[in-house]
Amino acid sequence: MLDRIRDRAVSDPSGIALIDDNSWLTWAEAADALDALGAHLIALAPDPDERVAVIGENSMETLLTHAAAIGRGVGTVAVSRQLKPDEMADQLLDSGAVAVVTGPLGLASSIAAAQKTGLRAVIVHNTEAGDRNVPWQQVVAPAAPAAAPVDPADRPARPPLVYTSGTTGRARGTQVRWLPAPVDSAQEYADAVAARSGYPAGVHLVVGPLQHNGPLTAIRHLLSGHPVVVMGRFDAERALSLIETHRVTSTLMVPTHFQRLLALPAETRAKYDVTSLEWVAHTGSACPADVKRAMIDWFGPILVESYGGSEIGSVCRIDSVEWLAHPRSVGRATAPFEAVVVGSDGTELGRGEVGVLGFRTPPERSVVYHADPEKTAAAYILPGVATLGDVGYVDEDGYVFITDRVADMVVSGGVNLYPAESERVLLTHPAVAEVAVIGVPDEDLGESLLALVVAEADAHLDIDELKAFAKESMASYKCPKKYVVVEELTRNVMGKLDKKALRAPYWSTDRTIGG
Repeated sequence: MLDRIRDRAVSDPSGIALIDDNSWLTWAEAADALDALGAHLIALAPDPDERVAVIGENSMETLLTHAAAIGRGVGTVAVSRQLKPDEMADQLLDSGAVAVVTGPLGLASSIAAAQKTGLRAVIVHNTEAGDRNVPWQQVVAPAAPAAAPVDPADRPARPPLVYTSGTTGRARGTQVRWLPAPVDSAQEYADAVAARSGYPAGVHLVVGPLQHNGPLTAIRHLLSGHPVVVMGRFDAERALSLIETHRVTSTLMVPTHFQRLLALPAETRAKYDVTSLEWVAHTGSACPADVKRAMIDWFGPILVESYGGSEIGSVCRIDSVEWLAHPRSVGRATAPFEAVVVGSDGTELGRGEVGVLGFRTPPERSVVYHADPEKTAAAYILPGVATLGDVGYVDEDGYVFITDRVADMVVSGGVNLYPAESERVLLTHPAVAEVAVIGVPDEDLGESLLALVVAEADAHLDIDELKAFAKESMASYKCPKKYVVVEELTRNVMGKLDKKALRAPYWSTDRTIGG
């Protein structure tokens, strides 16, 4: 299952396979580490229904753990490094995780969550492990425990599980969709993943958090036998330096990365040679047209935009040449999907008509949320037609355009956020009577969260105290960026919060989404 890496270990043993902010591994070292790590993981999680959680720190250890698990048929779950202990424990229990791999950023929450859930092991890299935890060096050493003989052909395929925010305030898991069709065994899955990197040959640069589906596609590139450079924390000039130094051929970014790159002084941008780039994938959120044109002018017509979601995969794609001819489109539906627009009465609409955007999916590509049949059912707006919650239309040439959202979801810096999560926490503060969290324009992130708060009668509501309360209770990216105290919240005739009306004053047009 790791044949391409082993081939590189034989043909180019001293060549660099992985680089991060701390160190690097040659192909020979990577092959040895993956063998030892895979044996340790299957010993920790011998039951095919068990998973190993991997905290999404941007380091080579994150990629190695996922890759080793795929090679051995062990399921993994990608967990945010920013989660608080209770949030993390909820995902560990829901996913069936029995162990966790973490670095320094996720260590405190991992230890606390492990105590709550009874994990078998906390494996720690890039910091002191402590007496009760397992140091990384132990699980990648040749003396790592040998697993009982297991034929991967006999183990079911276990793609990594990622978690998305939920409309009810609770994150739900879904398996990544890296393959065009399901496979049965772990061996078939590993072989198929290794056969389709998705990126051109050469060095791939990771700049996004390794807890999200997009950046995690670097695992496929590594398994395909190509080098990967992992950037710890995004810095625009340093990204350009890494591209030049390592002759990077591909990367995946979100529009926020583009905006930060373009914000560099012209003389700084001109210092770096980026001509090695052949493919710059972008996804996560709508990219402002002027930003995309500026990036194409700079990098060349190598930007490729994908529209989709972890639960369904990429359903539309558009390259730079197509986009310049059809600006603001997210492309045409990719096989085996078919774009469908549905009206308020549940009927399919014609070309150019605006409605809920859905995609006809074959049974083998159906949307499934882990242990949540209600959310799974809600993803379908017609039999066999799944939606990602966007409003839009399809033009006469089959190009898809997104104009709004059905749900309250906010896309901030490429991360999907559901206000219900933030609202649920803020409502537990004793001085808060009502709260509505909405998405508002943000020059850097596209959108950010704003909390409109109604204070309890006769209560003193201290905004700084409320901010601190939020940060103690939930991951920082779920916390509103701004807070406004209001007398009342706008509601519709049914008494429900009118989020569209609440958002309207903050947006310059009727289109109350970023991009």
